[in-house]
Amino acid sequence: MRYLFDDYALDTDRRELHRATDVIVVTPQVFDLLDYLIRNRERVVSKDDLTNAVWNGRIVSDAALTTRLNAARSAIGDTGEKQRLIKTLPRKGFRFVGAVREVPRRTVDPLGSAVQRSDTMSSSSTAPRLSIVVLPFANLSGEREQDYFVDGVTESLTTDLSRISGSFVIGRHTAFTYKGKAVDLKRIGRELNVRYVLQGSVQRGGNLVRVNVRLVDAETTNHLWAERFDKPVADLFDMQDEIVSRLANSLNAQLIEVEARRADRALHPDAMDLYFQGMACLNKGRIPEYLAQARSFLERALALDPKNVEALVALANIDLNSGAFYLTDDPAARFAAAETALIKALSLAPQHARAHRHLGHVKIFTNRAAQGLAECEQALALDRNLASAHGSIGMAKYFLGCGAETEAHIQNALRLSPRDTDAFIWMIIAGHAKLQLGADEEAVARFRRSMDINRNHPRVNFYLAAALALLGSLDEAKAAVQAGLMLDPNFTLRTLRRFNAHAASNNPTFIAGGKRVYEGMRMAGVPER
Repeated sequence: MRYLFDDYALDTDRRELHRATDVIVVTPQVFDLLDYLIRNRERVVSKDDLTNAVWNGRIVSDAALTTRLNAARSAIGDTGEKQRLIKTLPRKGFRFVGAVREVPRRTVDPLGSAVQRSDTMSSSSTAPRLSIVVLPFANLSGEREQDYFVDGVTESLTTDLSRISGSFVIGRHTAFTYKGKAVDLKRIGRELNVRYVLQGSVQRGGNLVRVNVRLVDAETTNHLWAERFDKPVADLFDMQDEIVSRLANSLNAQLIEVEARRADRALHPDAMDLYFQGMACLNKGRIPEYLAQARSFLERALALDPKNVEALVALANIDLNSGAFYLTDDPAARFAAAETALIKALSLAPQHARAHRHLGHVKIFTNRAAQGLAECEQALALDRNLASAHGSIGMAKYFLGCGAETEAHIQNALRLSPRDTDAFIWMIIAGHAKLQLGADEEAVARFRRSMDINRNHPRVNFYLAAALALLGSLDEAKAAVQAGLMLDPNFTLRTLRRFNAHAASNNPTFIAGGKRVYEGMRMAGVPER
C-alpha cells in the first residue's frame, strides 16, 4: 500500500518514504511510527498505543518518544511548532491530521511496464473524484526571466484548486518533477492516480500576456475544456492573482459538470455521484425546473449519507434560492430550512467557505444583514476565490441602505469569475442598488446586462420594466413586462407584496428603494393579481 499526503508517499511494501522522486532515509522505528499514525489517522493514539505498536510494548522514555516524533516530523517537512501533519494533543496523545489518499501498489511486469495488482480495479476506477495534477506551465516567451512568473501561476493555481471542496490536488513538488519533460498523460494519470491533468502555457509579447490552459481526461487524453486569457501587462503579481482566480472558478464549475457526466453513467450511484448531478442541475440556472431536479438528486444523496456536507450545503442553497426568487408561498420557511441545514453542515465542517457564504445570504434575507456580511467575510477569509461571497457582500450593503458601496463588490465578483453562473444575479443586485440611489439609467444598464447573461430568468424583466417606467420610457417598460410574463405568467404585484411582507431589512433607505421598485412595476403595467 502507498499512502499519499502533501508531497510525500509512504510505501509500506518497500518500506520507503518518498518526496516526489527522492527517497527520504529514515530509521525503521521512525518509519513504523509514521505508518502507525497514518493507518490510525481517524483517532488519537496514546503513548501506550505507540510503544505497543512500534517498540513491542517495551518501556520507552518520554524523551525517546519525543526524539522519534521530531525525526518523523522532520522527515515529512513538519515541526513540533507548526504541527501541520502530526498533532500533539496534551495529555491525550497524537494524531496524523494531514489529508491522506491510499493507493494500491503497482507491480512491474517482465516488460517493465507498470500494472495494477490483479486484485485491484483499473486506474480509472480507483482515481479519486476531482483528482488533478497541474503540470508546470510552459514559458513560450523565450525569455528565461519570465520563468518565475510562469512557475508562480502554476504554484498558485495548485494551491487554489486545493480549496475546491472534495478535490485532491497533487502537490507542486511532485508536479514540478515533470517540468521541461515530454509527458505521456496516460502514464501520468496512472503514476499519480488522478483523473485529470491541467496543462498550460504563458506567452508574453509586448504589453500583452496570453495564458492558454486545457483540462485533459488522464484516462482517455480527451480534451474536456480549454480557455485563453489575454491580459495587458500591468503589475505582474496582481495579474497573476487575477488569472489564477479566474481559472480556479472556471475549473470548479467545469469539474462538477464532468463529474456529473461520469455519475450519470454509474449503475449504482453513491451519495457523491448524486451530489455532482444535483450541482450540475443547479448550475444550469435558478428556475423551478432545474431547482426541482437538483433537489431530487440531493435528497437522494442525503438519504444515502445524512452527513454528506456537500449535499447539505447544496440543498440549503436550493431553499435559499426558492425564498430569494419568490418561488414559494412561504419564503420564511425556506430560509429557515436553509439555515438549519447550514448550521448542521458547519457543525460537521466548520471551515466550509460556501456554507458560511450561504448562511450569510440567509441572514441578509432575514433582516440580519450585518451578521450576514460578517459570515460572507469569513467565507472569503477561507477561500479568497469565492466570487459569490463578494456578490453577497454587495447585496448586504444594499440591504443596509449603502447602495453606493455595492458596485465595487459586484465588480470584484465579476473580476474573479466573469462567466459565473451567478453573474446575472450580481448584475440584478447592482441594478437594485442603482435604483436605491435614484440612478435609474444605470439601473437599466445593469438589468440589461443581467438579461444578456441569462435570458431565462423572468424576474429581471420586471425589474427592468420598473427602471424604465421610472425613467418615463413606458412603452419599453410595458414590453419588458410582457417579456417577463411570457417566462412567468403568474408574476403579479401581489407576488411582490407577498415577498415584501417578509421584510428583508427595516433600513429606511432600503424600504424606500423597495417602494420605488413597486411603483415602477405598477406604472409599467405588471398585473395586480
